Amino acid sequence: MLLYIHVPFCRSRCAYCSFYSSALSRGDEGRIQKYQDTLIAEIALWADRLGKERVETVFFGGGTPSLLSASAVALILTRIDRAFSLAGNAEISFEANPESFIASGYARDLRAAGITRLSLGVQSLNDAFLQRMGRVHSAKEAALAMQRARQAHFSSISVDCMWGLPGQKPDDWKRELKELSSLQPDHFSCYGLTLEETTPLAEAVRGGLALPSEQDQAAMYLEGIAYLESLGYLQYEISNFARKGFRCRHNLGYWQGREYLGLGPSAVSTIQNRRWSNIPDLAAWSEAVHNRALPEDIEELDRKARVLEYIMLRLRTTRGLSVKAYRKLTGRNFLKDNHIFLQALHNEDLIRIRGGFIQLTHTGMLVSNAIVARLFEAVEERLSDTEREKKVPA
Repeated sequence: MLLYIHVPFCRSRCAYCSFYSSALSRGDEGRIQKYQDTLIAEIALWADRLGKERVETVFFGGGTPSLLSASAVALILTRIDRAFSLAGNAEISFEANPESFIASGYARDLRAAGITRLSLGVQSLNDAFLQRMGRVHSAKEAALAMQRARQAHFSSISVDCMWGLPGQKPDDWKRELKELSSLQPDHFSCYGLTLEETTPLAEAVRGGLALPSEQDQAAMYLEGIAYLESLGYLQYEISNFARKGFRCRHNLGYWQGREYLGLGPSAVSTIQNRRWSNIPDLAAWSEAVHNRALPEDIEELDRKARVLEYIMLRLRTTRGLSVKAYRKLTGRNFLKDNHIFLQALHNEDLIRIRGGFIQLTHTGMLVSNAIVARLFEAVEERLSDTEREKKVPA
């Protein structure tokens, strides 16, 4: 099982972020303590329901997990191990923002607490872009955070960065990647900016703030892939690149359809073909946990939902969609059912078919949402045909 822990605090909300979090001011230690106490209670609650499940990966996300003390992190991991069964080789990832991570001794103490993999939210090494996105750290602090992470000897260090920012040009992005690679991370997560309707940045764009053209965004993505792979960072998912042996096992688990338990307000879980989300409110989540209340909106994942998710998740990865696994899941031949569309994609160099896998090319990944949407329509129709055939008397 994979375990995700949502930490719902930030120093301030970034202009592009739509994840659940609340601003944390100095003197808010009581709110943090309430969160920690409730999280520990939630760990025990799910251990009672699920039993001594083996936990292979833990991921602290947010929000800003680095607002937690290292001693709190150590306590949480101890309770996880006591309640479940934390694998000896478990990957334990931790998202950190530079401004909170560089506190004296924090990196060392976090490593001693049991964190093995650090995901550092750099986003950019350009102070103008950082300010535009509402980030509270500077480029200098990001570089210092990377230095301290290396000194603490984490097993793996990843950097998060963003392209397609307002005012950004392809040459700016190349320069960013060159500067970031000089810090020698083991892994890159490179996300194209997504505008969420309710965010300040989306409002600014509606008010006239210009985003890069589609042509420039395509150049950033494709040239970024080429540059990173030239340095030995191999792409294994639409936005993720790693040196050999440093892929994120937790995120791979998501894309492979593994079961995961989410803890903390707004966290999502998928277990035994059922999916639910925790309440996206700290006080309401705390009340529900202490009342031992089950999530109310539980989605039963029927076969169609599982098939569509399989297509979406597998095509995000460079490994691709297994024709054999699809047949086992559906009883249908993916290549035969979608021959005309797949041939058109192949002719446009958007997919390749090799070794029984259908894989998006780099260019195909740029338009993956459109490809997946079209496949969803075709597959839903085929699955409906199969269901109708089953109902016809022999």
